[in-house]
Amino acid sequence: MTEETPGFDEKPDVPSGTGSEDAEPQAAGSSAKEEPAAPAGDAAQTAGLTAQLDQARTALTERTADLQRLQAEFQNYRRRVERDRIAVREVAVANLLTELLPVLDDIGRARDHSELVGGFKSVAESLETVAAKMGLQQFGKEGEPFDPTIHEALMHSYAPDVTETTCVGILQPGYKIGDRIIRPARVAVAEPQPGAQTVQGEESGSEDATSEEAESADAGENKENGGPDEG
Repeated sequence: MTEETPGFDEKPDVPSGTGSEDAEPQAAGSSAKEEPAAPAGDAAQTAGLTAQLDQARTALTERTADLQRLQAEFQNYRRRVERDRIAVREVAVANLLTELLPVLDDIGRARDHSELVGGFKSVAESLETVAAKMGLQQFGKEGEPFDPTIHEALMHSYAPDVTETTCVGILQPGYKIGDRIIRPARVAVAEPQPGAQTVQGEESGSEDATSEEAESADAGENKENGGPDEG
């Protein structure tokens, strides 16, 4: 007979950790299924930031272009204002000096007649110095060629000793500021004597003919004498 141990029933062997081990893979699987959702959110956020960055760059480019345009307009405005200011100053100085020209003419006539003496001489020289500092320049000299752009001919004559229209007398000096003529020089001009060049040409031609005749005469004498003696 087989003896049976009382109080022990035979049961199949069941691993004690089977339930917990099955739960862990299921949890791992569920977490693995949830992880791919995270990259989609990051991509959307990155796309949004990129769009904002592009907008910021576009706005910066537009603002920079506006700033450059305003700066160029301001520079042009400054140059225009400076040019207008210089033009207004030149006109004002020219008007003032034009009013002083009769006084300068009187000073010049007094100097020519040796009447510029004493205190009047000091005042006159001071006035001329101030006018020169303001840019006033006197021009016009005897013997210079006549230029209708800066000279005004008040007297005309002929002279045999000139080869072109020449200023032979300064009746009133001219004045200018830089390249701007305030008053032309009023002068007396002389032109070459009509026919003087023809006479000079005839005289030079006669002199050449005389020299040629003298040379031919010398040659004839040498032939008559038998030429030079042979050594």
